[in-house]
Amino acid sequence: MSALTQEKAISAFNQLGTLLTNPTDILGNAFYSAENTNAWFTAENIKKSILSFAEMLNEADLTVWFKSIRFSNSPKKVGLILAGNIPLVGLHDVLSVLATGNIALIKLSSADDKLIKAVIAALIEIEPAFDTHIQYVERLKDFEAVIATGSNNSSRYFDYYFSKVPNIIRKNRNSVAVLDGSESFEDIQNLGNDIFDYFGLGCRNVAKLYFPKGYDIANFYEGIESFQPIISHFKYNNNYDYNKSIYLVNAAKHFDNGFLLLKEDESFTSPLAVLFYEEYEHLQEVEEKLKDKSENIQCVITKSPLNFKTFDFGQSQHPKLWDYADDVNTIEFLNKLN
Repeated sequence: MSALTQEKAISAFNQLGTLLTNPTDILGNAFYSAENTNAWFTAENIKKSILSFAEMLNEADLTVWFKSIRFSNSPKKVGLILAGNIPLVGLHDVLSVLATGNIALIKLSSADDKLIKAVIAALIEIEPAFDTHIQYVERLKDFEAVIATGSNNSSRYFDYYFSKVPNIIRKNRNSVAVLDGSESFEDIQNLGNDIFDYFGLGCRNVAKLYFPKGYDIANFYEGIESFQPIISHFKYNNNYDYNKSIYLVNAAKHFDNGFLLLKEDESFTSPLAVLFYEEYEHLQEVEEKLKDKSENIQCVITKSPLNFKTFDFGQSQHPKLWDYADDVNTIEFLNKLN
């Protein structure tokens, strides 16, 4: 078997992107097995995630991305502890390690242990040289660097166990949307994707809204009405019913449209089926709050002119290859290993 080169990696990633446009053709049983194993992994959400990667792995973007990559001729073993909150959420880390010519020691999440294997198997079929750069492990050992994704609690253990090697440790983050009242019905409808895609389980999902004072909540609820069928999913419905009952028992002020609760709260992390919100008088107030709490925020979705990177409504779940989690440049980290 010939050695992996950067040229081979670019070509294989491009071919993988093309293959992923027809996901059931290459994922086969893994597609259905993942759906049957994890109730959150519906066929719709699995396909949505796969097509997002297909969109990401296009020739033009790959060319731009690989310009920032220093390919290693002496591969390092990089331990990857992957999350499983949404389908294929850890795939970008795997691709980043492979793109830099390093070796991925992959600790899969039990919640997503089929889809990533199927996609990686397809990549190896395209380019067999990847085979020696991928190892699935139950426990990390003999690693030279680590990228670990988990909760705020697990991050403390990761910090302790992996402190002696170069590492990226990711914690809980959420995304926010800032409305200014000028949004069209279509804008709010698109915002519904940022809220409800993957049931709101991803760090790129909106968990907090900022409304201008006097904003008519009915405009927001009318715009997202097309997402009402989400309430038919039993696990989402259970969360909605539970949180609604808590607010009713505690006489907590909230808004309710039958499938999404709105509650005023300063926190950035809302329960499932709930969005927290705050009101503001001037955009500068919001800007200062978001900058002050930037370590809690993954994406900001808005049309308003804010002095940091933002996403358009409906685009939070369509990142580019260089839209790195927690705003930590994974490629820059991996380049330094080489």
